[in-house]
Amino acid sequence: MQVLCCDDDFECWRSQARQLLAQNVPPHDVVWEDERIPQLFAAEPAPAYAATASTHRVPAELLGQLKSAARYRTPGRWNLLYRILWRVVRGERQAMLAGDPDGSEMHRRIKSASREAHHLHAFLRFHPLPADEQLDYVAWHEPAHDILASASMHFAERLGRQRWLIATPRDGVWFDGKQLHYRQPCPPEWLARAEAVRGKDDALWETYYASIFNPARLNRKVMQGHMPLRFWKGLTEGKLIPVLLSQARAGSQKDGQAVGVAGKTGKVIRLMKDRVAAGGPATTQALSNHSSTGDS
Repeated sequence: MQVLCCDDDFECWRSQARQLLAQNVPPHDVVWEDERIPQLFAAEPAPAYAATASTHRVPAELLGQLKSAARYRTPGRWNLLYRILWRVVRGERQAMLAGDPDGSEMHRRIKSASREAHHLHAFLRFHPLPADEQLDYVAWHEPAHDILASASMHFAERLGRQRWLIATPRDGVWFDGKQLHYRQPCPPEWLARAEAVRGKDDALWETYYASIFNPARLNRKVMQGHMPLRFWKGLTEGKLIPVLLSQARAGSQKDGQAVGVAGKTGKVIRLMKDRVAAGGPATTQALSNHSSTGDS
């Protein structure tokens, strides 16, 4: 059995898979070593394969699916992808469909990786660096899957020429205002910049979040479904959420207002029936005339 390593890089795996297909190496005769969980035997470099006249046509749709599924971080992920590739090039196109056991697992991984990309967009918090000459914003994030490289252009499209850095335990991206630079593993200097602002307070954002929090609409189960607990520690407002949840359970959920909002003074707007009662007959007559015209 051949034991290979692609360093969790799709293009490297693709090159290795192409060589294996050219030599007709079946899936059960090759295994990819996980980067963090080595196999019992040391990984071997792929041998220099001789070029063959045979070519294998791979549907463009399958190539996109394999690339998306490769972002799902799990031991043995590359073995499944090669098995699906092997089956499809030999005529078993059902291997790429959700009705097939292998295809079903591939589509599940694609969906999970896509959801993790959404989590990156929703739960990443940039911190401004007004005194830094090289960066405008920096952020720390801990995704469950390898989606940083593919999902980071979302921020470049929205922040314009602003310069920013996102660091994770595995990789990092730096946008210099014109070009996106991806590094795996994340360089130590990038990690140091992100660690410096990790968990940093932001009084303005915390005030905004506490003000818009609506205890009357709180559904803890749904909230945790959309905002998993693993992200709370990385959110600027993360330390506020348990307090706001506790206050909601303690009674603020009944009147739909947090304590800080309920205690503020403001203009009282009376209901129509209260205005009629306070205004007397003249107001009652005016309301009657208004109704008789057909207005509402």
